[in-house]
Amino acid sequence: MEEEALQDKWPDLGTYCWGCGRNNDQGLKIKSYWEGDECVCTWKPKRYHCAYPGRGCGGIIATILDCHCLNTAASAAHKAEGREVGTEPPIVYATGSLFVKFLKPTPLNKPWVFRARVKEMLERKITVSCSLFVKEKEFVTGEIVAIRIKL
Repeated sequence: MEEEALQDKWPDLGTYCWGCGRNNDQGLKIKSYWEGDECVCTWKPKRYHCAYPGRGCGGIIATILDCHCLNTAASAAHKAEGREVGTEPPIVYATGSLFVKFLKPTPLNKPWVFRARVKEMLERKITVSCSLFVKEKEFVTGEIVAIRIKL
């Protein structure tokens, strides 16, 4: 049986996000999974996700990086509290800052693999670093500061 993605464990709150929401029919519907101390998201872009022919759109890359890192942060916070992802009350994070560095144009013809790690965890703030790989080559690096919010 395949492990359930983080995005499929969250309560309905936030499930309409364009990047990671499972209930957004027009969205990217990324899926994130823990592999040891890394959270990994593999996503296959379509031809229409291009900035120019054969290369990925930086805005879409930044969106995926942001959503994947926020899911990583919220999931890590659940783990730190000894809770399962998706249990009540929900632990929710919003982007406090987002930094993305494009190392080279990202090809569209292969899956994109985002690898995120928690860099620092404080009471209300988690810093997550992430890289985008295509066939083991790094194309993008980034970092978010996720801020815990009360609903």
